[in-house]
Amino acid sequence: MEEIREAKQELRTKIEKMISALSKEEHRTKISEIETRLFDFANFLEARIVLLYVSDKNEVDTENILKQTHAYGKIIVLPIFNAEKGSVRLLKVDDPGRDLVAGPRGIFEPNSQRCREVPMECIDIAIIPGVAVDEKGGRLGAGDGTYDRLIPQLPITTRKVSLALEDQVVPQIPTESHDKHVDIIITDKRIIYKI
Repeated sequence: MEEIREAKQELRTKIEKMISALSKEEHRTKISEIETRLFDFANFLEARIVLLYVSDKNEVDTENILKQTHAYGKIIVLPIFNAEKGSVRLLKVDDPGRDLVAGPRGIFEPNSQRCREVPMECIDIAIIPGVAVDEKGGRLGAGDGTYDRLIPQLPITTRKVSLALEDQVVPQIPTESHDKHVDIIITDKRIIYKI
């Protein structure tokens, strides 16, 4: 168990160094390629209610994705995690520019005073963050397990999609029994369907 946790932390450090080594232009170009693939992706185009995330460091930047998804007229849903209770609430965001506030970890999240709750079973597609992924759908998150608890609560029909730079795709993610997989990975080079 401890070996796996150490391997995960080493991988997080390696990915952070890789991303830091990219120039701003290289990074922006790669993110733009991911956005293009996402916005051409049939499951995304057909989805009405989209679960997104506000990016943290070493995750694919979602600022423009939030704006574009809003411009497409889709219903945007963002999570609020309660670390103490290990729970999550999904809230509808009508205006990403107005409806977000800084959360406990410094990452923006929906303002619960302005945004209405959305039932889990309404989500058509879930864009799941990750620091690294493998071609089998394994994903390495920030380490707090929030999305490993969220993924099993989503309907089986909800597509679970991770966004990643091609350089964040590794041969194998070290996993533990509680780690959950995604169905599809969209990178700056390709779309990977879980093997």
